Amino acid sequence: MCRYGMYGPYKQIYACFTCRKVFKQTSKYELTEEEWNKIKHSCPQCGEGMKEMGHDFKAPKQTDVKQWKKVEILYQHGFAYHSCGCDGPGYRPAELHEVNEFLEKNKRFKSEGEKLLDRLTIRM
Repeated sequence: MCRYGMYGPYKQIYACFTCRKVFKQTSKYELTEEEWNKIKHSCPQCGEGMKEMGHDFKAPKQTDVKQWKKVEILYQHGFAYHSCGCDGPGYRPAELHEVNEFLEKNKRFKSEGEKLLDRLTIRM
């Protein structure tokens, strides 16, 4: 049984990549849609926009710059730490030097050039 569905709502976990900190924020299930849309998830320390990381996110130490860079790169490519609580978010690389290989194997987004190439090869 999915633990997040059974026992929630849980607080949402947001990360600030600038400050390398995480904050738990009110869940969207605890508020009305109007209240939720008014919230700007900004870092209390620097004011930058925070990123929703998912309930399974475990933040690296604030001083571990390489791990934070790894998490930021993964987030920018669509890999956060969302799951229903049963199996976790799936494999994520442990080290920064493993990220490029992981992204190559798990492409989610294609560049405009890759999309064009796909269209051209389909027509041939």
